[in-house]
Amino acid sequence: MAAAKKLVVQKRDDGKFEGKRPGGERASVVRDTQHEAIDASREVLRRSGGGELAVRRIADGEIRKQDTVEPGNDPRRSPG
Repeated sequence: MAAAKKLVVQKRDDGKFEGKRPGGERASVVRDTQHEAIDASREVLRRSGGGELAVRRIADGEIRKQDTVEPGNDPRRSPG
């Protein structure tokens, strides 16, 4: 079974935002704002067949939002 595709959007030390695979060395996406990084990361996942998008809070780094990007496989049938 293949590992789930996932990108995590988080703030970098240089003040920019990145979309990066967990455990990855390089970011797939780097943008000036969190909103731009979320949109670009969502598009990367969509083009690669879907997956999970997680967004970290700026203040404490905790995951504040997680979403399935189509055509990913969302195991739960609940909104959000």
